[in-house]
Amino acid sequence: MAGLDAFKENQEVKEIDLSKKVKVGIIGTGWIADSHIAGYKNMPDVEIVALADIVPGKALKFAEKHGLDVDKIHFYNSDRELIDAEKDIDGVSICTYNCQHAAPAIYALEHGVNVMLEKPFTVTLDEAVEVMKAEKKSGKILTIGFQPRMSENMKMIKKIVDSGELGQVYYLQAGGGRRTGIPTPFGTTFIEKETGGIGAVGDIGSYSLDMLLKAVGYPKPLTVTGYMSNFFGTDPNYSDYVNKNHPEYAEKFGVDDFAAAFVRLEGGIILDFRISWAMHMDTCGDALILGTKGGLRIPSTECWNGEFNKPLTVYKNVAGKNIQYEVPLIPTKTSLFSQKLRAFVDAIKEGGSATVPSSEIIYNQAIIDGIVKSNQLGKEIEIEIPEI
Repeated sequence: MAGLDAFKENQEVKEIDLSKKVKVGIIGTGWIADSHIAGYKNMPDVEIVALADIVPGKALKFAEKHGLDVDKIHFYNSDRELIDAEKDIDGVSICTYNCQHAAPAIYALEHGVNVMLEKPFTVTLDEAVEVMKAEKKSGKILTIGFQPRMSENMKMIKKIVDSGELGQVYYLQAGGGRRTGIPTPFGTTFIEKETGGIGAVGDIGSYSLDMLLKAVGYPKPLTVTGYMSNFFGTDPNYSDYVNKNHPEYAEKFGVDDFAAAFVRLEGGIILDFRISWAMHMDTCGDALILGTKGGLRIPSTECWNGEFNKPLTVYKNVAGKNIQYEVPLIPTKTSLFSQKLRAFVDAIKEGGSATVPSSEIIYNQAIIDGIVKSNQLGKEIEIEIPEI
């Protein structure tokens, strides 16, 4: 059994080179863009030069809300206007709704601009493939916005697996999920088919998938049996709607609020997946990684989009005795969201690579796409990922 010291991690604070400023823009100024602007504002080597939103005047109001000098920022009504006009921009954060992830990412990459693309990668696998083709042709950075990757506690999951402590991994169980939490605090962008495209499976399910798949080396998905439902989102009497005085949202709900799947992965690994925006249960359970020499329990959270607040637990059999031990939590010194943006900026400055590469997240997207298609067909399907 590996000692706990084998899993310790030193968190070093990197000195920032102020000799060069990175010019960035933000495409889409909805609520997730608040976190992007907050991160960039705290970086002395970043200059926010442009904002774009399809709603006239929204980008300007966004800048004013965040205390930016509006005389030094250019405002646009579309991603294309921004990219076409800002010839010397280094990178963009794409914070649009799900159905508008692919097109701005492709256009930015085709014009030589590095991209921080919020999750989920895209809505469909076909869209993800087209984005990756543009990335490959451009030679620019495309990183996907999974800030949990920056967490030392999340990294610990992979360290434990890689150490051999669990032996050969054969089963993954995704847990978590919300009892109540259909995301409508800022309108219906997340829940309408035309804008959201996919619901809980892409919004918070993509986080859950990334955590487990990253831990075992992102094996290729082979087949999937998927299920999706929307019993709560389409019910005008759903408690969240009633409490917020918006029962009319039920008529606009066009995505999933619950999803489950059974996925076969390369290497003989089975993934048992489930996620929820709404259900009559407090959680779908803890996440589990089972191996031939040990098991790992990852404490449940609502959406796996940041840290967890309880220790990891390793289960073993030693000298004929069943034992278990906890892996102490590692304190987080800075915001995970800020860390992911910092990594993006550093990669631009240093000619580095994406912290969350599309070559991994394409498998995440393929599973989500497979769940949607399997649910539509009512049967197991094979997952086919085109060559890029």
